[in-house]
Amino acid sequence: MASTPDCAPLMKATSHGVFQGDSPLHYALPLVILQMCLVLILTRVLAYLLKPLRQPRVVAEIVGGVLLGPSALGRNKAYLHTVFPPRSLTVLDTLANIGLLFFLFLVGLELDLNSLRRTGKKALSIAMAGISLPFILGIGVSFILIGTISGGVDEGPFIVFMGVAMSITAFPVLARILAELKLLTTDVGKMAMSAAAVNDVVAWILLALAVALSGTGRSPLVALWVFLCASGFVLLCSFLVPRVFNWMSQRCPNGEPVDELYVCVTLGGVLAASFVTDTIGIHALFGAFVVGVLIPKEGPFGGALVEKVEDLVSGLFLPLYFVSSGLKTNVASIKGARSWGLLLLVIFTACFGKIAGSVGVCLLWKMPFMEALAIGLLMNTKGLVEIIVLNIGKDRGVLNDETFAILVLMALLTTFITTPLVVAVYKPAKTPSNSEYKHRTLDGRGSSTSPFRMLFCFHSVRNIPTMINLIEVLRGTGKREVLLVHAMHLMELSERSSAILMVHKARKNGLPFWKKDTNSGSDQIVVAFEAFQQLSRVAIWPTTAISAVSSMHEDICSGAESNRAAMIILPFHKHLRLDGQLETTRAEYR
Repeated sequence: MASTPDCAPLMKATSHGVFQGDSPLHYALPLVILQMCLVLILTRVLAYLLKPLRQPRVVAEIVGGVLLGPSALGRNKAYLHTVFPPRSLTVLDTLANIGLLFFLFLVGLELDLNSLRRTGKKALSIAMAGISLPFILGIGVSFILIGTISGGVDEGPFIVFMGVAMSITAFPVLARILAELKLLTTDVGKMAMSAAAVNDVVAWILLALAVALSGTGRSPLVALWVFLCASGFVLLCSFLVPRVFNWMSQRCPNGEPVDELYVCVTLGGVLAASFVTDTIGIHALFGAFVVGVLIPKEGPFGGALVEKVEDLVSGLFLPLYFVSSGLKTNVASIKGARSWGLLLLVIFTACFGKIAGSVGVCLLWKMPFMEALAIGLLMNTKGLVEIIVLNIGKDRGVLNDETFAILVLMALLTTFITTPLVVAVYKPAKTPSNSEYKHRTLDGRGSSTSPFRMLFCFHSVRNIPTMINLIEVLRGTGKREVLLVHAMHLMELSERSSAILMVHKARKNGLPFWKKDTNSGSDQIVVAFEAFQQLSRVAIWPTTAISAVSSMHEDICSGAESNRAAMIILPFHKHLRLDGQLETTRAEYR
């Protein structure tokens, strides 16, 4: 009788505890909890360490994933088989991919199709050049890799995957870098955001094509069926999704919490769309992304969805995806001078293709060289989307271990160098200050009938009652308006998806801060100011500024200067506790 190979026993979900003689690490639930805790601690520590270098959190998460895998800590086999045993990886991958589905749904929500339609010829041509040249160079590099370290792979899918990997720009990462560097409202920032949004959509289409090709194995006819079914799915969603969600949005009045049923229907719809695209043969994440893109962005419904989903997904589940990727990345597989030479070739080709393509078109549009170079460097940002492409290629057998490791290191390095290089080459000229305004006194110049302008800054709703009391004292007893208040809500730029939605509003407004929509009753801050304005003779203009705490003072100064404020009132960094003691809110505010 033929002997059957030994199979590892399936992991049960929960243990009976150590006192019953069970080791928690032999059971799926306690083991995945340990893995998640380890991932969270390491990625957050790395993010904290990389913050002074102004690196986006995605860099810390990629590095953390690689460190936990066989490239670093995983070289210790005892650790690897205890904390990440092979039979636990299915559970980890499943959780990571569920997190990824909902994260890509949020990325879809961040992409505004209306702004894509308004993309000018200049941004469109930059995006096309930033895709075409690196894609062509990626095809050239793929032939070199096939002849050296990637022999025996299916050439068609491999060539397309290499082209896509070289030509991607990570739109969410780029938006955060621009916001942090305060370049959103410069010509460079607007151009880079528009071009990156177009690049993102084209990259997803190319990736769908690459996945369709990689799944055939035998007949090109299968790839055609996959592509036709995927196109039919997108057309059906384009017809159904906006209508359904417009109907839901109309039944969510401003200022009222969104009905739980609508949130459940949405999350269920994301999972159903993912199931359909996985069944068709293109990855499940495409369904989630398509639903996110097609949901109408106007009204409170989109914002409510982001608030419900983002913290759990971005904070807890998404880092698991980077660890899942890091466990497949073995830097030690890059051996010898030839392999390291190929790594340098891939990095140079990726950077040269993106930067040269974007800079060349910018110069044709007669943009200054430094601005063109800054756009080229910004378009070279990789990040999560790149890692997704590489993981799909690895799972489909298109990329072997060595090629995968080389491409992961390329994505990591190109994202790491973006911020320092942009800061080095591009320093937008600040508008010169008005000397008359700078030396102005409180009771001095200007018409005696003009209102006294003040800039009130606040961090949260907690600051508003005190602020309104102070305005009430200052407004005087006359019958005419003597006070004009610019109320600036200071919001911290974070890694959350809602920060990107705020970034879009700032960009549309053309200022580092945007005026609140007075028709939106959902914002309790606007409601409070409107009520006070009706009862008093004070004009209040509420705005919001979004930036990192370290550079928040720049928004305050530019806001005061542009509004010609005579006085700035800042919130104190301490608040009063119930026992009467002062407690520091956040030391950075000081």
